[in-house]
Amino acid sequence: MEYLVIEGNIGAGKTTLAKMTGKRHNARVVLEQFSENPFLPGFYQDPGRYAFPLELSFLAARFNQMKNNLPGSDLFGSLTVADYSFSKSLIFSSATLSGHEYKLFRQLFDIMEAQMPKPDLIVYLHSEPEKLLGNIAARGRPYEQAIKKEYLDSIRRSYFEFMKQRNDLRFLVIDIGGADFVSNSEDYEAIEDIIFQGNYQYGINRVVL
Repeated sequence: MEYLVIEGNIGAGKTTLAKMTGKRHNARVVLEQFSENPFLPGFYQDPGRYAFPLELSFLAARFNQMKNNLPGSDLFGSLTVADYSFSKSLIFSSATLSGHEYKLFRQLFDIMEAQMPKPDLIVYLHSEPEKLLGNIAARGRPYEQAIKKEYLDSIRRSYFEFMKQRNDLRFLVIDIGGADFVSNSEDYEAIEDIIFQGNYQYGINRVVL
């Protein structure tokens, strides 16, 4: 495996797991620079007004970051771990945009995605909204505290709808349940084994931790 993506809903722990996995395997780690997006605080307060500029700015930022950091022929044989996929732009926009805005966004996304390398495996950390809201509250980012359960539900549905449509990618859905891979080393080792010792097919593969 050369290119691994850790995905999930807001507060699922994808960045933490990407860092832990990168450290374990001495891998290049690519982390999304979401805190620098000037539209994000406004979006959580007024989604209708800020959704389109937010999604466009994320699309541009992700494209630029991935073009500069994702595996190329000079990195053959090494592992790159990212805490997001380029597809995240389409997944979130399908939950936040509609009509002509979404149609235009999709056209831009398709042009850019054609230039992106495909991950060898996309891991999706699945947690219930109640646990996600607890994680969001615990990390204390002020602009995230307005996030509602309904929004998390819409993002979850968008992820699974996307996964159902893409048989050209390998998805590994790990149902985290009550596991705590940050504080419990056994839980982390279980996830490590699931990711690196499984032989996964194209489409959706699911494991309950």
